[in-house]
Amino acid sequence: MIYITGDCHSDFTRFSTKKFPIQKDMTKDDYVIICGDFGGVWNYMYENTSEKYWLDWLNDKNFTTLFVDGNHENFTRLYEYPIKQWCGGKVHKIRDSVFHLMRGEIYNIDGKKFFTFGGASSHDIRDGILNLDEQEKIYKYRKRGAYFRIRDFSWWDLELPTKEEMQNGIDNLKKVGYDVDYVITHCAPTSIQTLISGESYRKDYLTDYFQKIYEKTKFKKWYFGHYHDNRQVNEQFILLYEDIVELK
Repeated sequence: MIYITGDCHSDFTRFSTKKFPIQKDMTKDDYVIICGDFGGVWNYMYENTSEKYWLDWLNDKNFTTLFVDGNHENFTRLYEYPIKQWCGGKVHKIRDSVFHLMRGEIYNIDGKKFFTFGGASSHDIRDGILNLDEQEKIYKYRKRGAYFRIRDFSWWDLELPTKEEMQNGIDNLKKVGYDVDYVITHCAPTSIQTLISGESYRKDYLTDYFQKIYEKTKFKKWYFGHYHDNRQVNEQFILLYEDIVELK
């Protein structure tokens, strides 16, 4: 069994036995995939007590937890986890059964090919990105309720991919002839993003990158999060937030 859901932002209560009862029949050979903004690796410099509790809690579940990154992740720490080979692609191993599906990788899971690529542009930074040493300015911004984040504390440049990560995705898709079963991302291709949000979310080089992949790649379904809604956009694209759906 493979289930897919959207942004968690470190709140994993949707995976409680009461809310997700099917897990009673699952094993570690069954999977839950989170479409970005996992949030389980978030604390500034180290794994704190709360973070450890929830990562261990997920690791103790009957299923295996997989996630692509979103824009709200601590990329400094996330990228420091050991890189392992898993199901034909590279992962960051967070726990024995909690894995970060890396950007541009292709995995063979239960005989199905998954292309994964995390990241997205933050849209809660309209008042800017501050540095940690700008404490007086941070205080003033917080006092007036500004929409801002702090570099390498609550916002990271790596929310958008590097050229190397993007090329890795293209290279891996070429190896399979641009033919996969499923695509898992955080944000959507430009045309799909415009369809669901109009001008609320601006396109960027990542959504344009996905647009080119969309136009060239054969796939059954494309699952994504980021836009905080649950919606069947069209026959191929499924937007997820709090819903947990079985892979179709």
